Amino acid sequence: MKRAIPVVVLSIAGLIPVWRYEPSIGGTTSTTAESSTTDSSTAGSSTAGSAASPSASSTAGSGTSAGTVVKGTTVNTDKGPVQVQVTFSADKISAVSMLQQPNHPQTTAAVPVLISETLKAQSADIDTVSGATITSDAYKESLQAAIDAKG
Repeated sequence: MKRAIPVVVLSIAGLIPVWRYEPSIGGTTSTTAESSTTDSSTAGSSTAGSAASPSASSTAGSGTSAGTVVKGTTVNTDKGPVQVQVTFSADKISAVSMLQQPNHPQTTAAVPVLISETLKAQSADIDTVSGATITSDAYKESLQAAIDAKG
C-alpha cells in the first residue's frame, strides 16, 4: 500500500504532458529582412525530386516598396513538400516565406533559422539545420530555383 500511492501519483504526473500535447500545425512561415528570427531544431536525411517550376511576378507594396516575388520549385521529400517564395528588392533578398512545408516539429523549428540564414547570406549557400536535414536540403533547392528564376 505504501508504494501504490506514489505509483498512481507519478503515473498521472507522467501522463499530463501526453494529454496536453498539441501537434504542430505546419502552416506558412514568413520572415522579412527587418524581423528575422532564429531558433534551434532537429529532423532526417535527403531530398526526393522536384515537381513544379519556379515562377516570377512583380508586386507593389502598399505605397512603400516594390519588389519581385519569385516562387521556387516544389521539392517533394519523405516528410512532405517544400516550396519557398522569395521577395527581391532590386537584387537583394528582402523576404522569404514557406508556401509549403512538412507538418513536422523539427521543420517548424528549422524554418525560422533557414530564413534568417538566407537573409544574412543573400544566397542559397547556407548551412543545413542539424536534425532537419531533409527540410533544409529541400529548402535550399527550392530557394536556389527561385534565385535562378529571378536571373
